[in-house]
Amino acid sequence: MPTISPSLRRLLLAAALAAVLPLPVLAQAWPMGKPITLLVGYPAGGSVDLVARIVAEPLARRLGTPVVVENNAGAGGTIAAQKAVNAARDGFTLLLGSGSEISIARLYNTAVKYNGETDLSHIGMIGSTPMVFVAGPQVGVKTMEEALAKARREPNRLNFASSGVGTPLHVSGELINLKAGTSLRHVPYRGAPQMVQDVLGGNIEFGMFVLSSALPHIEAGKMVALGVTTPTRSRAAPQIPALAENARLKGYDMNVWFGLFGPAGLPAATTARLNKELNEVLRDQAVWQKLQKAGVSNEGGTPQQLSAFIKTETQRVRSVVTQAVATGSSQ
Repeated sequence: MPTISPSLRRLLLAAALAAVLPLPVLAQAWPMGKPITLLVGYPAGGSVDLVARIVAEPLARRLGTPVVVENNAGAGGTIAAQKAVNAARDGFTLLLGSGSEISIARLYNTAVKYNGETDLSHIGMIGSTPMVFVAGPQVGVKTMEEALAKARREPNRLNFASSGVGTPLHVSGELINLKAGTSLRHVPYRGAPQMVQDVLGGNIEFGMFVLSSALPHIEAGKMVALGVTTPTRSRAAPQIPALAENARLKGYDMNVWFGLFGPAGLPAATTARLNKELNEVLRDQAVWQKLQKAGVSNEGGTPQQLSAFIKTETQRVRSVVTQAVATGSSQ
């Protein structure tokens, strides 16, 4: 009888186990200690980066392997999203995505070739957060009513900053124009840090920020908070009115949401394992506290629920985008 080498014996044993073990048991073997890259489409210090870093460490503990945040900033998050679309379907390259690169960007920009609904695997919702519309201290307004009055007195002269064309922040600013009949001009940035500098320095009058990015400057008295973008006030900053409280902005409702994604075609067992661990991370009290402090809800849910949400959300913002493009105010 021929002698079987130890390496061949291990290989045969692994094959035999794979043939008899049920799929859930096999799924526990992933990710085999290999590091996972978590792509972020924005610079360090922004809201998407913040959420990624809150989630990455506890997710790494649950998976038993490092989860390394990699910032690929630019083009409203689409550079990172395209990298995720092109990644191997092995679960070792994931995307911490937001509404910008998943739902909105391709509505504005024909150069975006991927479809966030079909070209990515939807793993799970993380949460959402309000945006906040602010004025620099030099603008001389204290309320949204005063800001709108100034915008009407000075048509096509005042500007608002966002983190890029086709981002939720951009769409939210355009929704102010559409509802209030103003003509604030959009100025796109690569991310929050430079926006903060220019609003504080008086280089631009207004800015639309994710709440967590602007709140320290608001609390320090360096920015004037004019309103949050959700229908009601945020628990993280109840002193800031909702934009919808203004009669001209009745029904105003926008937010920034965050989810976990991979390239399309991830194995079902990998998606299920990631979804399970993500939901467990979001139930962790320490994670909950960090998200709440940043003004981010912790939601969780199934991949199917995330897919349904994205479909509905894309349709919801499409009308705003269409009108903004039609009025020529979407640049």
